[in-house]
Amino acid sequence: MTEPLLAVTGLRKAFGGVAAVDDVSFSVAAGEIVALIGPNGAGKSTCFNLINGQLAPDAGSVRLGGTAIGGAAPRAIARLGVGRTFQVAATFASMTVRENVQLALLAHAGAQHQIGRRATTALAAEADALLEQVRMARFADQGCATLAYGDAKRVELALALANAPRLLLMDEPTAGMSPNSRNRMMQLAADLARQTRVAVLFTEHDMDVVFGHADRVIVLDRGRIIAEGPPAAIRNEPRVRAVYLGDDEA
Repeated sequence: MTEPLLAVTGLRKAFGGVAAVDDVSFSVAAGEIVALIGPNGAGKSTCFNLINGQLAPDAGSVRLGGTAIGGAAPRAIARLGVGRTFQVAATFASMTVRENVQLALLAHAGAQHQIGRRATTALAAEADALLEQVRMARFADQGCATLAYGDAKRVELALALANAPRLLLMDEPTAGMSPNSRNRMMQLAADLARQTRVAVLFTEHDMDVVFGHADRVIVLDRGRIIAEGPPAAIRNEPRVRAVYLGDDEA
């Protein structure tokens, strides 16, 4: 059996004696898009922070393509192929869309010292290719400060892809978007995952987005996994409905 791209085993993290993540184990395969859901305080963001190195686990392991990455520095983990987008789109508002992506490509190439001198000329073709992937090529010369919020989120996705990730962590990728924009964003992420074999792990509060785009859903409650499976099974799981979906009769 092929080893999964991401393998999380027995992961634990506590703050002040309270377990934010408690014996969590799951995997994500290359090309798979997996939703990690749960109520506020369930441990989703802590899980992400443990995977990409912002936090060190108290116990357990995180492996990427068979390499142990738990406790490594975020920069080292990014170099191994883990990208991340955040709840609030983060771009340089004073620069154009293309310049933002060029900066990300320069950073990935280890040429940060050349950013000031080369930002307007370096890697323009590569930047445009990434913008084409996220359907933002027509906005390449536009300032990021003028973008609609959903478009800014797509630019942030291009910035994450500039790192050539094998695993993409998307923290509430559709937060603040209209319903139509949410579905377009997640369809874009799903298409990219399947075309490029990038593994995608995302958190999301919009259940229409989760059930409409995830291959598999993992449900956390109080730091522990309470259910895992395909969207249709999770939608009808009584414990999930009671804990997360607010079904008092479950």
